[in-house]
Amino acid sequence: MSSLSVNQSIRYEADEPCPIWISLGIGLQGVVFALAPLVVVVAVTARAGGQSESYLSWAVFAALVIAGSLTALQSSRIWRFGSGHVLIMGATPNFVAISVLALVQGGPALLASLIVVASFFYLSLSQWLPLLRRFITPVVSGTVLMLIAAAVLPISLDRVHEVPAGAPAAAGPVIAGLSLVAFVGLALRASGAWRLWSPIIAVGVGSIVGALFGVYDFQRILDAPWFGITFGGFSGFDLNPGVGFWSLLPLFVIVTLVGGIKNIGDNVAVQQASRRQARATDFRRVQGSLNTNWLGILASGVAGTPPTTVYSSTSVSLINLTGVAARRVGFVIGASLVVLALFPKLPALLLTIPSPAMGAYLLVATGLLFMEGVRTVIQAGLDLQKVIVVGISFCLGAGLEQQTIFTDLFGGPWGGVLDNGMLMGALTAILLTQFLDLTSPHRGGRLRVSLDLSSLPAIQQFVVQQASRLGWNEASTQRLQSAAEETLMSLVQGSEAHTSGEAARLILVARPGFGLIELEFVAASDEENLEDRLACLSEETEAMDEGDLSLRLLRHYATSVNHQKYYGLDIITVRVRGSRPPGGVAP
Repeated sequence: MSSLSVNQSIRYEADEPCPIWISLGIGLQGVVFALAPLVVVVAVTARAGGQSESYLSWAVFAALVIAGSLTALQSSRIWRFGSGHVLIMGATPNFVAISVLALVQGGPALLASLIVVASFFYLSLSQWLPLLRRFITPVVSGTVLMLIAAAVLPISLDRVHEVPAGAPAAAGPVIAGLSLVAFVGLALRASGAWRLWSPIIAVGVGSIVGALFGVYDFQRILDAPWFGITFGGFSGFDLNPGVGFWSLLPLFVIVTLVGGIKNIGDNVAVQQASRRQARATDFRRVQGSLNTNWLGILASGVAGTPPTTVYSSTSVSLINLTGVAARRVGFVIGASLVVLALFPKLPALLLTIPSPAMGAYLLVATGLLFMEGVRTVIQAGLDLQKVIVVGISFCLGAGLEQQTIFTDLFGGPWGGVLDNGMLMGALTAILLTQFLDLTSPHRGGRLRVSLDLSSLPAIQQFVVQQASRLGWNEASTQRLQSAAEETLMSLVQGSEAHTSGEAARLILVARPGFGLIELEFVAASDEENLEDRLACLSEETEAMDEGDLSLRLLRHYATSVNHQKYYGLDIITVRVRGSRPPGGVAP
């Protein structure tokens, strides 16, 4: 394995102390860009669902408190909650369409009941994440991120034309254009504090230009109260579910699970964007993030407001643009959102930012999100098969976003769900990936043993059988045996260091491929990621202990090593390439 690549643009990693003034500045930027979509999603849902102003006021207040509290929790790691990264949360647009259907059919009570029930399906996604690793691959996650960018792009462009009636025709394009020029120019060439404040400066430029065109809404600021806590507007749950509940529940479950798949990609992207040195994805943090998202959905259901989850683009874009990934920023954003819920005039001040200026920001953020998806796919290793999977899935999903094929064919709510490009693109990527796995020309086997060195003979016999099926020569077979032995030794050492008593169980799965065999070791967790340890060995000059020697040997024998860590579970995937004797065939 090669030494770790370095991302010099990261000034502060997640666990590094960040000066308070920088944390406050970056946190303010995160609040600016999270507040508007949060309030807009809640307002659009409530008004399209025919709800009163009292419900809208309550829903906005509750959404701000929930989003702020859980944004701070995302930056923490408390038991199995939180990711330890800056993940901004807010009312998600994914639920707008079905939330409107629920409000129209049964009001806030029906919406609340559906969200609470659907939240437990989301929780199951987090608990079953180790079992879903063969389905939610980097190819699937990267494709979903690209599809999200494709879905958000029209929204960012549409905001260019959102100006008050009677405004000059050139107002929107000029505001957006100058904001974009300021944003991109500072992001590309500025350094230090100027680069950190480039989004705020760009939005400020757009606001000044908007005021010159007469499209800055000062009256909203004057009408908003200085302080207020909203009560009422929500009548409770629907404890007697009827036809409306059962007809809409499948839709809520599907959208919830699709959102969970997207959130997995969000967390992987944030982990990658938050580090100077590339490291393996810590899936315990992914599970912590999903658990926090579950709390957001559940709390939203209890409060009767549209579901709250991680925003897909804001967090990664904020880190990429500023180079600051410190967790303190997440605490500042979370606290600020809760404070804003208590001071309505402050959200009103931020909401007066002209829509074209916000559209310019969304355009830049969308481009960065799309490239995060591309990078996720490339890091998994691109071959012709993966290129076809990603290309077809993305084109199908992006194309369906612009069509109503299934709505015209089937009608009703199900037609609208099937026309969801992100859903269909993600399902296509999953199905094609599974098709490749199921139609592999060589099927491997499975072995269950104890996580102990006494299991080595059984493991050696197992891997020799796999190599024999492919007709590998003696040198390749010995290399496969050695890689399996060194992986077992590394797992046993970790198990002995953190557990006592009866040895844990080990499941070994072999998946032959074209010129290689993939060995997957599933065992109890230790505290160190083997993949990161392997990558760091080349930079260490101190004397090696026995464990380091075993790791160096594993790196020598294996083509690649991937280590996924979950709560209570380690999954190590070792790939070894081999060859047949010259002119030989399988014995």
